[in-house]
Amino acid sequence: MSEGILTDVLIAVSLTLVLAGAAIVVFVRRPARQAVALSAYGVLLTVLFLVLQAPDVALSQVAVGSAVVPLIVVLAIRKVESIRANAESRDAEREH
Repeated sequence: MSEGILTDVLIAVSLTLVLAGAAIVVFVRRPARQAVALSAYGVLLTVLFLVLQAPDVALSQVAVGSAVVPLIVVLAIRKVESIRANAESRDAEREH
């Protein structure tokens, strides 16, 4: 196999994995699982950027897309759950 064909195959495989990862992120229903899927999707994008020979973009993607964004999503989920729990406890107190 020549180097050009191997590169094309790597790019095609990476793009296919990114497409599958994006579909998984969209179709996962639970927000906590979706954050994990989003993190895995960030890793897939990082691999794609490395295959496309963009190491600077890959480094940014691994920092932001694989770590920071899923962390923010998980923290937001926890905050919303605590707000809901507080609201439910207030409603229960009002009923009594």
